[in-house]
Amino acid sequence: MRLLEEGERMAHDCARAQAGLAGRDGQRRFFLAQARQERMHAFLFGRVADWLAPRDPVSHPALAHLASYRRLLKSAIRRGDLLETVLAEQVVLEGVGEAVLHRIEAGLVTRRAPLTRLRRLLIEQEEAHAGFGARLLARAVAQGVTSESQLGRRAEPYLALAKTTLCSLAGELAAVDEDAGAWVSDIGGYLPQWVATAKPPRTMPA
Repeated sequence: MRLLEEGERMAHDCARAQAGLAGRDGQRRFFLAQARQERMHAFLFGRVADWLAPRDPVSHPALAHLASYRRLLKSAIRRGDLLETVLAEQVVLEGVGEAVLHRIEAGLVTRRAPLTRLRRLLIEQEEAHAGFGARLLARAVAQGVTSESQLGRRAEPYLALAKTTLCSLAGELAAVDEDAGAWVSDIGGYLPQWVATAKPPRTMPA
């Protein structure tokens, strides 16, 4: 849960920055609305993490990989590269988030966990964020601003870090009879094909 909290904080910070980069009022409104939703998500996951493991260590390798993802994303923000930020946040990060939340939801349904409507709302909002990003990039491709192959190459380091982050949870997942490899495989079903088939870079970003 701590990892989910940090991921939502990163999404919140990115959406706020994207609102400043957006050139259209409609885009700006969406990013600001997303920032509010991500702040709520971070709060909820943080409270659950405090309840489940109040002394949970803050130095887990997964958090270090997520910090590397954040640095890569912040570099795109500093360059004012809105398309790359959308690729990294709304497409890759939200796609991974969808895959993870659906996995968690399946377990919660089996256990008849409470707060069904709230859980469903979180997933629907993640789906909306990912859908917005995919449509924005599709328009950019249609207008000749970029291409799917270019976007696929730019997605490579982000996707590699996302997969590495999940793989670093192998021990924790195995403890609850979950397979980290299956979680990683799920990601492809929530990403555009040109992202899902992106090859990892030879050198991982630090």
